[in-house]
Amino acid sequence: MSEVYRLTINGAEHDVVDAWAGESLLYVLRERLGLPGAKGACEQGECGSCSVLVDGELLCSCLVLAATVVGSDITTVEGLAGDDALSDVQRAFIAEGAVQCGFCTPGLVVALHDLLDRDPDPDPLTVREALSGNLCRCTGYGRIFASVEAAARARAAP
Repeated sequence: MSEVYRLTINGAEHDVVDAWAGESLLYVLRERLGLPGAKGACEQGECGSCSVLVDGELLCSCLVLAATVVGSDITTVEGLAGDDALSDVQRAFIAEGAVQCGFCTPGLVVALHDLLDRDPDPDPLTVREALSGNLCRCTGYGRIFASVEAAARARAAP
């Protein structure tokens, strides 16, 4: 049986038409609404590449039924900066060379936005804990950690 519902994503209303009530938020974002930022890798909430913010809470969109977040404010990597600009975290990733293949990057960027919004000057252990749900098989994390420091400095600068 198909469903019709409306989601608020990156500040805009999106109608989800002819949907199955059991579809994940990840599937709806990518396949129904054309928002490819969140990536599908493990489909079990283990890798973090599908990370989004739902009402300010960092969640793996592969584990969330899309129909359960009706009325919530959903933020994807596409909505972090707005107007096709890059966010401070995205700029730091580029400047520090933290992007390799790029598959995990959107989830890492969303997770780091969440971290820096909660803790503008995180210590290294806090950064590691915040990123513990995001796997990257290419970088070794050194440049990712450097990008966190760079983004935190940029946010602290007058």
